[in-house]
Amino acid sequence: MDRYEPLRGRTIALVGLMGVGKSSVGRRLAAALNLPFRDADTEVETAAGRSIPEIFAALGEAAFRDGERRVIARLLEGPPHVLATGGGAFMNPETRALIKAQAISVWLKADLEVLARRVGRKDTRPLLTGKDPMEVLKAQAEVRYPIYAEADITVETGDAAHQVTVNHVLKAIAEHIGAPVE
Repeated sequence: MDRYEPLRGRTIALVGLMGVGKSSVGRRLAAALNLPFRDADTEVETAAGRSIPEIFAALGEAAFRDGERRVIARLLEGPPHVLATGGGAFMNPETRALIKAQAISVWLKADLEVLARRVGRKDTRPLLTGKDPMEVLKAQAEVRYPIYAEADITVETGDAAHQVTVNHVLKAIAEHIGAPVE
């Protein structure tokens, strides 16, 4: 029997600040668990027919968050998968309640210096436009960390390779569901 069999029927939802690796770790985690991978940001863009920066520019953050909530609710109704949520998704009480009821939530946590270096490489994040990444991340961490701490599992990612993080997540999931840990 597959040691992860007890989680079958449940989605794994990755939460955490921007740049922590929810999408890249999520893809690898999905492959390791033989589950489909879904990226909430990509799904929101598909549903809206425009990019996230375009949604923010045209409609604002509140409209984006509302669409994000609806998309995540729809995804959680579907078959089990690994879901990379947007950094702010778990902050929405309704979304958080849905994730708690229908998924196993995993908070990927890394040092802010690591995240600032990662997110500073691209200019595709609307919340960083014209701002110092470290200042934005510090402000987000102050508000979001107490909420992220409500996740079922917390995994410190450090600056390790994605596969190392995946292995840590797999071990944490096995412990969480009471499966044998290798």
